[in-house]
Amino acid sequence: MSDAGALDILLWVVVPYLCLAVFVLGHVWRYRYDKFGWTTRSSQMYESRLLRIGSPLFHFGILAVFLGHVLGLGIPKSWTEAVGVSEPIYHFMAVSIGTVAGVCSVVGAAILIYRRRTTGPVFAATTVMDKVMWLALGLVMVLGLGNTVVANIFDHYDYRETVSVWFRGIFGGDLQPDLIAGAPIGFQLHALTAFLLFALWPFTRLVHVFSAPVGYLWRPYVVYRSRDDRMGSRTQRPGWERVGSGRR
Repeated sequence: MSDAGALDILLWVVVPYLCLAVFVLGHVWRYRYDKFGWTTRSSQMYESRLLRIGSPLFHFGILAVFLGHVLGLGIPKSWTEAVGVSEPIYHFMAVSIGTVAGVCSVVGAAILIYRRRTTGPVFAATTVMDKVMWLALGLVMVLGLGNTVVANIFDHYDYRETVSVWFRGIFGGDLQPDLIAGAPIGFQLHALTAFLLFALWPFTRLVHVFSAPVGYLWRPYVVYRSRDDRMGSRTQRPGWERVGSGRR
């Protein structure tokens, strides 16, 4: 970090660590004190037509974007080349798959936002944090899609030699803020807004990402039994007998 200035250390070292600390501690706090609020607050009962279109586009697009970030940021360039994935092949995959996934997630988010704004009951159930979440998430997605298109098609900027190394260094203790400080402004804004989104995450409906129903895999079956006519001390009122009870 000897070549980094004070502002670079603040933006690319201090801010990421603060956001990650809020991300972790915020989830612990939310789980301990707001378990019943740990939900997406489903609004399917109010409107389902747009939801059936926007939700799959958004969620599958985001999943593909996430996996692309795991590959691009988490795996060093030397590793992919070692297994036979050359730079041209990786570049083609990043542009083609990344662009499709980014467009799907942005279009899906746009549909969901439109639905939330134009459907009265859904808009009435929208909280301030919902609006802040969609604003931050929208900025992150648009900036990421812009970087994919502009940097990979026009500028041919290799972020895996700079941004990826800086990102891995945050978790590995090898801090190199000068790498992200020298990246194009689009990558800087994308990284900064992404970490700010992590700080907002525990206080929004995004917590449902960590609510996968894994317990259903080994939960015992729910046994349903018919009600016994002899149960209880109250006699059945005429007209309320069960069908086939034999009474006339």
